[in-house]
Parts: sequence; C-alpha cells; structure tokens
Amino acid sequence: MLFPKTLDYYQIQLTVMLESERYGEAIGLLRFLLQCQGQEERHYEEWQSLLDWLEAAFPYASQGEYVGESPAHEEDMGAQEMARQMAKAKLQEDADYANKLLHRVMHEPLSEATLLALEQLSFFEGEEVDYALTDWVQKPGIHPILQFRTMQTLRRRGVQGAVELKRGSENVVVEIEQVPLQNDDFPPQVAQVLERVAEQTETHEPTLYYFAQELWGQFMMSIYGSEAYYSILTGEDGVLDLWAGALHQTVSETLNGTRNEEETRTMYGITESMRFPFEQAYRMLNSFAGKPL
Repeated sequence: MLFPKTLDYYQIQLTVMLESERYGEAIGLLRFLLQCQGQEERHYEEWQSLLDWLEAAFPYASQGEYVGESPAHEEDMGAQEMARQMAKAKLQEDADYANKLLHRVMHEPLSEATLLALEQLSFFEGEEVDYALTDWVQKPGIHPILQFRTMQTLRRRGVQGAVELKRGSENVVVEIEQVPLQNDDFPPQVAQVLERVAEQTETHEPTLYYFAQELWGQFMMSIYGSEAYYSILTGEDGVLDLWAGALHQTVSETLNGTRNEEETRTMYGITESMRFPFEQAYRMLNSFAGKPL
C-alpha cells in the first residue's frame, strides 16, 4: 500500500496526537504507516520504536485502528502515572537507561524519538538529569524547538530559575516555571493571530487554516522568549494583523506555490507604513517553514 497523503501530513497528525495524549489514535496511525510503502527505512525504524514504547506504556489504548478521522478524545485518566511507572520499570531493567535517553536527546537528530526521550525523562527522579539538561540546553547550536521541548521537560520535573538560550546572535533569558506546557498556556495574543487567519480561511480554505495552526504552534516554540515573541504579546492590532498576514502568505506559498503579497496585505489591512515589519515577519516565518526539523 502506498502513502495516500504526503509524509508531512501524517507526521503533523502524529505530533498533534502525541501532544494531546491521544495515544490510541497515535498507535493506530503508526500501525497504518508501517503498512505503507515508499519511505526511507529510517522512518519505519523510528515508527516501530515509537509504537513499541506506546504499546508497552499504554496497553489500554492499543486496540484502535487509524481510519483517517480523529474519534472522540480518549479517556486519559492515569496516563501520566502509567508513563511514570513505565519509566521506573525501564530504569530497574537498565540502570543506565536515563543516560541513554540523555544521549539520544543531546546527540541524535531531532525526531519523534527525541521528543519521546524527553517525555520519558520527565518521570525520572534525581538532580543529575536536571543538571544535565539545564547545562546542555544553554549551549549554542541547538534547534530552538528542541530547546523549548527541553525546557518543558525541566518544568515538568519541577526545575525553577532562569536559563539563557543562544538563538543566533540573540541571547534569550527564559524562566523555566513560566514555560507553556500546552498551546492553551500561551498568552491570548498568540491565539488572536490564528483567529485572524481563521476569519479569512476557515470556511473557504480549511486546509490552509489547518497547516497555519501547525506552523504557528511550532513557530511559537522556536521564538519563545525572543524579541519577536514579545512584540506579538504587545497585542497591538497592527502587529497581530501583520503576523497573521505573514502566516497566511507563508502557508499559501507552501501549499499552492503562489505569492500575492498585495492581496494578502489588503486582506489583513496591512498599510504601507506596516509593510517593512510585515516583510520581516514573513521572512522569519518563511525561513522557519523551509528548514527541516
């Protein structure tokens, strides 16, 4: 069976399922992906590894099948406690298991397996993991999304205090206890940008809006704590409009291969005086969207 949709489509769905703890759906999707043909071997190895862990950690959720639509949100009562017990069991089997997870996070390419390792590290006790992650996340050259995910893990572990992150030429200071753990934890201005895109696309271009949601969520992680991030939090209508327009244009180009800046600016009421910051926002989003994770 060949892939009926693009690999990126399924990777995004899988990420959303894992983030929202819809483990049964994730298991069903992984089983479906493993039956499909035409992808690189490394993808199948990664999916199998993730599937094995999910089936062991959440056996109650392993009965579903992927049918292309998301069923009602699953009951996740006790899911975190089950994951905690699974982590403890792994550590009892292998005393070096936490170090192996740390090595995966710090030295292997960013992937679902990396994020799964961070999720597991949330449940290990001991300050050694705290010190290792806190020291490592402040080093230069780390992908900003991996930085953000690591800070989420540190917050889940109860670590407090500030870390200084390297983002190119910008140094960003972040308070760990304030790091959002889910999308709803971000300030409302972040959602207000998406609301503007929804007004223009949700009815007539639902696919564009779907991908705009995913891109915006990933982008917010990547710029968290930066000057650009705090510019959005001012909540000024002109600022929110220009980011919404830049997001719309970036996703439209990605999906359709066309660029009509004048039409986008008119759609979001971006005046000539806002053209330069609009183009700056567009370049940031377009650059981020074009970089493989």
